[in-house]
Amino acid sequence: MTTTSGSDFSNQTLNRWRTRLDDRLKVERDLPWRNTRDPWSILVSEVMLQQTQVSRVLVAWPRFLAQFPDPAACAAAGQASVVRAWEGMGYHRRAVALFRCAAELCSRFDGEVPASELALRSLPGIGIYTARAILAFGFEQDVGVVDTNVARILARCVAGQALTARTAQQLADSLVSPGHGWSHNQAMLDFGALRCKASPVCDGCPLRRSCRWAQRGFALPDPATKTAGTARPQARFEGSNRQIRGKILALARATNNVSEPLAALREAYGTERVEQLIQTLVDEGLVKRVNTTVVLA
Repeated sequence: MTTTSGSDFSNQTLNRWRTRLDDRLKVERDLPWRNTRDPWSILVSEVMLQQTQVSRVLVAWPRFLAQFPDPAACAAAGQASVVRAWEGMGYHRRAVALFRCAAELCSRFDGEVPASELALRSLPGIGIYTARAILAFGFEQDVGVVDTNVARILARCVAGQALTARTAQQLADSLVSPGHGWSHNQAMLDFGALRCKASPVCDGCPLRRSCRWAQRGFALPDPATKTAGTARPQARFEGSNRQIRGKILALARATNNVSEPLAALREAYGTERVEQLIQTLVDEGLVKRVNTTVVLA
């Protein structure tokens, strides 16, 4: 597969694209985490937004920060309290990672979020996207932020072909104008979420005349489909392991005895399957066994 990176474009081409993006894209969504530059608040929002709809994070984010306004409060509360506060968000291993991240921030960085990508990526649950989002949105650094939405824009509009994760990141970095890291990345995220979606809205698109995929008559395959990091259809939730894990965790949060509800889960989904899922939750540090019940670890 042929790939394109920022280094494959001439400086003149990159400058044209920077101008187009800066002039034609704008920050469109009024999201509360865009009103702060507090790195811890940004870190929490980015962890929450992983695999979770914005509408759910809008409710959970202020509630979580009211309880854990800084890494010290989060670390001192204990893992079980953090997991309880995560209720309704799903993918609870993120809550465990966030608690461990807070603990390491306190032990290694005096309770402060570092402004270094290398330091951020050394923390639990922080990958390249989250690290760069914290740098761009918490520290206003001029780095490219690439999620599934931005990857589609880069592949379709700018490169006109599928991109590897590395080349997408290189290209994203090349397109950030000096001093525009915050606004550029927010605008790219909005454009990918609202217009250059999995099923793109191309009529009236401000980039259509420049879009390389449009110039090729939207020839298939869509360059985004094989680009690293772009989303794939999610498996059915009803009856899935994700659903059963959520039911087990809901029982573990309860203060009353959960032996009977656990027995009902075993009957409904099979003893072996439920026991395997309980064990994965134990291995992940989310729950622990107490006699015939499970409780939050």
